[in-house]
Amino acid sequence: MKLTTKSIDIENRGVLLHAGDAREISVRDGDRVEVKNHITGESVSAFVDTTASLIPQGVIGIYRPTQVRIDVLEGAEVEVRAADRPATLDFIRKKMDGLRLGKEETLAIIRDVVDDVLSPSELTAYIVATYTNPLDMDEVEHLTRAMVETGEQLHFPSYPIVDKHSIGGVPGNKISLLIVPIIAAAGLKIPKTSSRAITGAAGTADLMEVLAPVAFSALEVQQMTEKVGGVIVWGGATNIAPADDRFITVEYPFKIDARGQMLASVMAKKFAVGANLVAIDIPVGEHTKVPNADEGRKLAREFIDLGERLGMRVECALTYGESLVGHTIGPKLEAREALAVLEGATEPTSLIQKSLSLAGILLEMSGKAAPGQGYAVAQEILSSGRALEKMKQIIEVQGGDPSVTSAGIVPGEHQFVVNAPATGYVVELNNKALISLARAAGAPQDRGAGVYIHAKKGTQVRSGEPIFTVYADRKWRLQKALEEGRRLMPVVVEGMLIDRVPSRHWGVGGDVHGA
Repeated sequence: MKLTTKSIDIENRGVLLHAGDAREISVRDGDRVEVKNHITGESVSAFVDTTASLIPQGVIGIYRPTQVRIDVLEGAEVEVRAADRPATLDFIRKKMDGLRLGKEETLAIIRDVVDDVLSPSELTAYIVATYTNPLDMDEVEHLTRAMVETGEQLHFPSYPIVDKHSIGGVPGNKISLLIVPIIAAAGLKIPKTSSRAITGAAGTADLMEVLAPVAFSALEVQQMTEKVGGVIVWGGATNIAPADDRFITVEYPFKIDARGQMLASVMAKKFAVGANLVAIDIPVGEHTKVPNADEGRKLAREFIDLGERLGMRVECALTYGESLVGHTIGPKLEAREALAVLEGATEPTSLIQKSLSLAGILLEMSGKAAPGQGYAVAQEILSSGRALEKMKQIIEVQGGDPSVTSAGIVPGEHQFVVNAPATGYVVELNNKALISLARAAGAPQDRGAGVYIHAKKGTQVRSGEPIFTVYADRKWRLQKALEEGRRLMPVVVEGMLIDRVPSRHWGVGGDVHGA
């Protein structure tokens, strides 16, 4: 069927057909059509939306990405016909049925993911299939190599190239903002590509974006790393393992991070940037992704195994995950806290100790520190100011203001302080609930949104003292967060009183349940 094009400024890979035209070529919503440009001979496959009123019969609405791909002008005539379903749907169905996928099947799926051949619902089916039917290590290796092969790779003239990754699950884990400048200040190269939030309230890329732009091409990442030794950028803009950000788009609303997908995602990005020495942070605790040390060691062995398959040396650190790292959750709050430590602050000790421990592992792996001396070497780099100076260079090379200070980073203007209505001890910090609270306040999209924890687990608080403060950039978001807090009660404070019926304070459950 020949139709006349009409450009539609919608960021979606598809076309809009009048219902009558759709019936004539035997397609419906969610099907695919092949659209051919008569002038160039170029053709593309596109998803179908239908309408009875937005466009007349004889006209095809071309969404912006499809228009770019086919290079067609407004009012041009194109040939439209029904297109076949991709063969990769059979592979996805195979995984949904609990069967193993081979190397070529996995590569075909990832190619279709990167080329946007799969619809959002089809991609969701693949993610859910790998979540409910976990990948074995052969499948994880196939997925890792496919993710690397379908994107760009960095090639540095000299080695070692080091990298680190935290698997997430613990809020406030801002350690990359300390580790990267420490490692770069030691004379090593660390091209840190980071994700935005998946299951958390702020990914490392969200934090760094408070200080500098994070969207760069792979070539720019390599050039900046060569110049100053390290970068902290968003992997989604680099075309390095580009399938990963398609996965994150699906995973984010469900707050899921399938184990096999996580292994492949982490190691594909490390492999693609040329890293040969990698440290993995595995937080362990009741409300993390890894509930206990035994599971942590099992996951560590899987990372090490996958690294050996890829020719990379991997070491893992099992870290305490029962409480957030530092006192802050949310982009501006976390960036401010990390920058303050680089500026010389001696608190919070949890952030400093964890960052120095991971940096120390990398320094020992690379030979920059003798065995057992990595922590001390990292501490000297931090306390001497060399890490701060390197961070300023990284901020500047990425287009940020190197004169930025922690005092100049101001969180959301709308705030609510939750106080202890009675004296007691903080006996629980629920990581997942704290993350949900920060997300309800607007994080990470609203950079000023988040939560500041005044009293961490084990701290004694007196009646009327603050337990935590919720920040939001928008008033309605703050109200939503408070409603979420009342439901979740992420911080528990207890004294001798077990309960009071009826409760007269917001969130009273034990002695005090702060929202």
